[in-house]
Amino acid sequence: MKAENETLNVLGTPLEACCFDPMTGAFRDGFCKTNAFDLGTHTVCAQVTTTFLEFSKQQGNDLITPIAMYNFPGLKDGDFWCLCVSRWIEAHNAGVAPKIRLESCHVKTLEYLDISVLKKYAI
Repeated sequence: MKAENETLNVLGTPLEACCFDPMTGAFRDGFCKTNAFDLGTHTVCAQVTTTFLEFSKQQGNDLITPIAMYNFPGLKDGDFWCLCVSRWIEAHNAGVAPKIRLESCHVKTLEYLDISVLKKYAI
């Protein structure tokens, strides 16, 4: 088993942080890491847009409204966030997928998407 600091991104290099403000990641450590406890597979580091946020809300995942009890400030256009790979794929299929930071997308993303697709959305 690899040490935590050896986690790789989709480019095969060490995984870089996605965002610390707001604090993102399934484990709220700023990284789009995943494991068996991350049921949503939050592996895609995306720079969200208003269009994507509205799309996600329509799909039942409101990322706009703050939730104090979870210390969630709500997202706004331009924020970086670790998205569930399935939601990003839905947004891609709907034509509203946000741009992504490849260096911060966990290698597990490649089990769902080809690198050529990801590169089209690279920041």
